[in-house]
Amino acid sequence: MQSFWCLYNNLPKEIPFAGTHVWAAQGAVHSGLEAVCNVIPDNWPMGLHLSEGAVHTVQTPFAFQGYKRLHGMAKSTLKGMPEGALVETGHYVDHELVHHLPDDTARRLKRLKEKKPLRILVPVGGAGAGKTLLRDLLLHLLPRMEKKEVQILLNFGDHLDIWNYLKNEIPELVKYTRTHFDDYAGCLRMIENEEVYEEPVQAFYHQDIFQAVYSTNLLMREADLLVTKPSELSFYPIPKLFMRRVGGHEAYGAIYSSQIGDGTMECRDKDELYVMMDALLDSPELLQKMNEQILALYEQKVYHGGYEVVKLLTVKNK
Repeated sequence: MQSFWCLYNNLPKEIPFAGTHVWAAQGAVHSGLEAVCNVIPDNWPMGLHLSEGAVHTVQTPFAFQGYKRLHGMAKSTLKGMPEGALVETGHYVDHELVHHLPDDTARRLKRLKEKKPLRILVPVGGAGAGKTLLRDLLLHLLPRMEKKEVQILLNFGDHLDIWNYLKNEIPELVKYTRTHFDDYAGCLRMIENEEVYEEPVQAFYHQDIFQAVYSTNLLMREADLLVTKPSELSFYPIPKLFMRRVGGHEAYGAIYSSQIGDGTMECRDKDELYVMMDALLDSPELLQKMNEQILALYEQKVYHGGYEVVKLLTVKNK
């Protein structure tokens, strides 16, 4: 922790500080910063996310109740978190996704009504978790690619080994794919011009880590469906199909999203994944309902948690 103190020692003590990892928040508190938010991303309350001395923010009522009571963290004699130490803000979502949400959702509904190919965004983690399930899903969707019923946007981040794995496992995938490797400007143009190329699979890779990660956010605006494990992306304002979780704590992201209506239940194996994907493709009512729910949640400012964290810090700092 001493290394974090050194990083923050030269910052003005009154500067607002939002730590998006508990270690960052703990370091800021121990270095004497006076306005620190510990921005907790996980929906399952865990003691490792606590940073005493900071204001803790969470995204959901479930997380608020669990952290308030320190549920499951120690013996039942714990009194829980003191008043003012915990705030439910809503989902942490990037500004451009919240700002453009009504227009982006309207385009999704229009494409659904016009029976356009469903654009499916799949961000692939560098660790390769779930790569076998991804292979199975792509194999399952090959006939629909040929019929132009779907278009897959694969973002490999800054790791090409998963792309090489998929090419070896599904040789015919190459003929369906257009690659966009280290072409962040091209990725931006796709969004600005609302243009997605005709090939059934569009594959993205960026060596720069910022571009690798943020291209998922950009592509999200052009996608109709996000296929992901129930990670931090569980809280984003796009219809979601959840693959099998990696960590046990991620289960509560899928449970929450399916309950509020902007995502599916977790698909724990390929058979569940096939059934859910086919249902979304063959029953447009499911995706229509998700999009309508996203608009309703937007009106309730559920996706405005990032703004609320900034407001909280600004008020605390006055």
